[in-house]
Amino acid sequence: MRDEVRQATGIVRWAYLLLGLGFVGLGAIGAVVPGMPTTVFLILATWAFSRSSPRLHDWLYHHPRFGPTLQRWHEHRVIPTHVKVIAVSAMVASFVFLGTTGDRHPLLLAGVGAVIVFGAWFILRCPSEVPDAS
Repeated sequence: MRDEVRQATGIVRWAYLLLGLGFVGLGAIGAVVPGMPTTVFLILATWAFSRSSPRLHDWLYHHPRFGPTLQRWHEHRVIPTHVKVIAVSAMVASFVFLGTTGDRHPLLLAGVGAVIVFGAWFILRCPSEVPDAS
């Protein structure tokens, strides 16, 4: 269910709508391209649609394939264990790739490393399962 969010109007509404559509497009690409995320883009699309199009928000939130994941995130901030493993592994692989083939400037590596550590910390601190209702 969509929380009560103040709907944008005018050009701001259109900007949120275009942003949401762009995130859905990136999420669709991520659904078929290995290593590219899907869920994070759909979470962002849901956020953008909540400010621009209740109809598109509800369609995505209740989508048969993606809705349950979005609902678990919205209600409990759940990130399943297999998603955590994939995400953190991709972060580490990206850092190793950058460190071995890209610009090896220490400040760049430190900055990227800090972002990766923060991202991994955020992902790992989220619950992996919906808490028991009992």
